[in-house]
Amino acid sequence: MPDLVIRPATPADAPGIATVHVGSWQAAYAGLLPEEFLSGLSVEAREQFWAANLADTSVPHTILTATPPGSATITGFAVFGPSRDDDATPHTGELSSIYLLPSEWGRGMGRALHEECVRGLAAQFEVATLWVLSTNTRARGFYERAGWVMDGTTKVETMSDGAVTLEEVRYRLPLGG
Repeated sequence: MPDLVIRPATPADAPGIATVHVGSWQAAYAGLLPEEFLSGLSVEAREQFWAANLADTSVPHTILTATPPGSATITGFAVFGPSRDDDATPHTGELSSIYLLPSEWGRGMGRALHEECVRGLAAQFEVATLWVLSTNTRARGFYERAGWVMDGTTKVETMSDGAVTLEEVRYRLPLGG
C-alpha cells in the first residue's frame, strides 16, 4: 500500500478533485466514449460542480481525497454514501466514484481509497452497490478482484444532450455485520 493521506474533502479541494476527475475520465474512457466528448470535458466546469457539491452540507455522501504525504496535490478521490438506486433499501450504500490521476494507476492508491470507502460503508450499511461502464474492463477487474459481484442490473444513461450513451452494470458487495 502506498504511503497516503486519505481525508474528508473540503470545499477548498474542488480544483484538485476536478483536475483528477477530468484527467481520469479522459484517460480511462479513451476509446470507450467519443473523443470529441472527452476532449471537451472542462476542469473549470467540474470545479464548479465539486465546489457546489462540497459546500452543500445536506448531501449525504462522503467525499475523500488522497494525497502523498507532505503534498497538497490531490491525486485521487472517492465518493460513497446511501444508494441512489430506486430499488435500494435503507440498508444499501453506494460506492459512487473512485478516480485517480492516470500516473497513480496500478500503484495501490485505488485499493487504499476503496478500502477506506468500504470501511465507511460497512459502518452504515449491510450491502453496497456500484455502477461501472460495461466496457470498462480495467475498472470491472479492479472491483471483481476486491470481491464485488455483478447483480444482473443494468442501466443506460445519456450525457451531452444525448450524444453520449453510457451502458452500465451494477455490482454488489455484502458488508458483513
